[in-house]
Amino acid sequence: MYDIIGDIHGHADQLGRLLDMLGYRAKAGVYQHSESKAVFLGDLIDRGPQIPQVLDIVRRMVDSGHALAVMGNHELNALAYHTQDAQGEYLRPHNEKNVRQHRATVEQLDGVLLQEYLKWFRSLPLWLELDGLRAVHACWDNESMTTIRGAHSLSDGISDEFLISACRKTGALYKQVEIVLKGKEIPLPDGTVFCDKNGTERREIRTRWYLRPDGHTYCSYALQAEKIDCDKTIDEAAAASASPYSPDEKPVFVGHYWLSAQRPEVLAENVACLDFSVAKGGLLCAYRWQGERKLSNDHFVWVSG
Repeated sequence: MYDIIGDIHGHADQLGRLLDMLGYRAKAGVYQHSESKAVFLGDLIDRGPQIPQVLDIVRRMVDSGHALAVMGNHELNALAYHTQDAQGEYLRPHNEKNVRQHRATVEQLDGVLLQEYLKWFRSLPLWLELDGLRAVHACWDNESMTTIRGAHSLSDGISDEFLISACRKTGALYKQVEIVLKGKEIPLPDGTVFCDKNGTERREIRTRWYLRPDGHTYCSYALQAEKIDCDKTIDEAAAASASPYSPDEKPVFVGHYWLSAQRPEVLAENVACLDFSVAKGGLLCAYRWQGERKLSNDHFVWVSG
């Protein structure tokens, strides 16, 4: 079995309770299960009050073989925030928005420990192709993944060269890495904006990339917690360029989208999101996968924030 666990964002108490519910027990300082392995979907850091504790739990599990983990956009952002290019410019600018988003991590990890975990982040894969399932932080997109694999060998971890290519808007892999770690987006019609959870104005929506957009409005095709007040039908050009995840593909598990629900549900028969906004008082959510190709709402396990 695999227990796929969504975005934790520094909430170690909830993670401990969730692992307990799933039957994991701490032995020699490592949570482990005799018949299952955890898969963490990234975004371990930022926002929450117990970031060092979360990183300690997850890394011990990964290093001892009791868990796997993929990189989230917050881990990639952290690497970019602390990495300079040849001109001495940080790959993620230290502006007010980025400083605020990363502040909890910097304040809770002293310099030595922070550098240690940044080094560990470089070892995290961008996605996992496992026997019977797939795991990625935001979007499984074969075209983007093929381009990334063709441009860089990531077997030795994330290099500065890769970060520059992935984190600069002019970089060769910027678009592809954005899709994998943040999801697919399409622009809203002219004049339509909304504010995200941080109060930032947005003119694009994250899409339900596992569905055809035909017949959808911008509101119904958006995959995010915020209400999109736009009942216009998706633009024909955007609809024509869509390449949705096939219902014949393996089940895929994602985090990232800050969904909200009293009870989690699958997005499609072979797609499940495990991010239910624990950092906003929501749920920390897992899915107990037992080999099924058709996912079931009965396999979700969660604790409240």
